[in-house]
Order: sequence, then C-alpha cells, then structure tokens
Amino acid sequence: MAKIKITQLRSIIDRPKDQKDTIKALGLGKINRTVEVENTPQIAGMVRKVSHLVKVEEV
Repeated sequence: MAKIKITQLRSIIDRPKDQKDTIKALGLGKINRTVEVENTPQIAGMVRKVSHLVKVEEV
C-alpha cells in the first residue's frame, strides 16, 4: 500500500476524548509533529475522524 504523511496542525485542547485518543494512536500529540504510515483502511478511518486537526500528503 502507499504511504501517507500526517502532520498535526491544530491543538487537541478542548477536543472530545475520542479525538484526543485518535491523535495519540496516530503517533501525534504536538502541533507540527509528522508521521509516515501505511495507508490502510484503519488509518484512513482515523484520519477522517480528525481531518480538521491534521494535514495529509501522499508520499
């Protein structure tokens, strides 16, 4: 599968617990932190859940 680069752009302060947990599960947690992961259906669902907090790029 293709890799994607996920960068956190917005803070998780005052967000629901499920969104905070999703950000942590993606390996993020601080603004401008970036991770590269395989684009699986599970990751795509997590990204969709917090799409307003992150930026996604194909690698």
